[in-house]
Amino acid sequence: MSYDAVMDDPEQERLQLSYTRGSGKDAESVGQTVYLCHTQPNYGGKRWWMICPYRGNRVRKLYLPPGGDRFASRKAWRLAYQFQRYAHRDRPFERLFRLQKKLDCEQGWGSVIQRPKGMWHRTFERHWEEFLELDDHCAVQMMAMVGLLNRK
Repeated sequence: MSYDAVMDDPEQERLQLSYTRGSGKDAESVGQTVYLCHTQPNYGGKRWWMICPYRGNRVRKLYLPPGGDRFASRKAWRLAYQFQRYAHRDRPFERLFRLQKKLDCEQGWGSVIQRPKGMWHRTFERHWEEFLELDDHCAVQMMAMVGLLNRK
């Protein structure tokens, strides 16, 4: 993949993307133009944005998902954040596992966290409170699942 930033024409700044999609006989050479715009933050300078070629909205990132043919915004591809894909009952478990991973502990419901060397005690106390709350939420979700299984 390669790109050229064309910045010589004010209000027509753009990126010219060139890439190959596929391989072998099915390889397709793709050229795509992505227009740019900028805003001026309070602290000075310019913040550059891309304009989605399909929706026309201002975005920070463009995506080319597996099976996709062109770069477009998250909304154009209808992509969800990873957290949005979790079932409601799985969210406390995912948050618990993320906290355990953050503290470099064994992941899993029932695994207890430990304070990493060098972490302030008050920081760990905050994480400990969050851990206890998440553990309670996980227990509630687990009991609800067991209740559903018992009905069947």
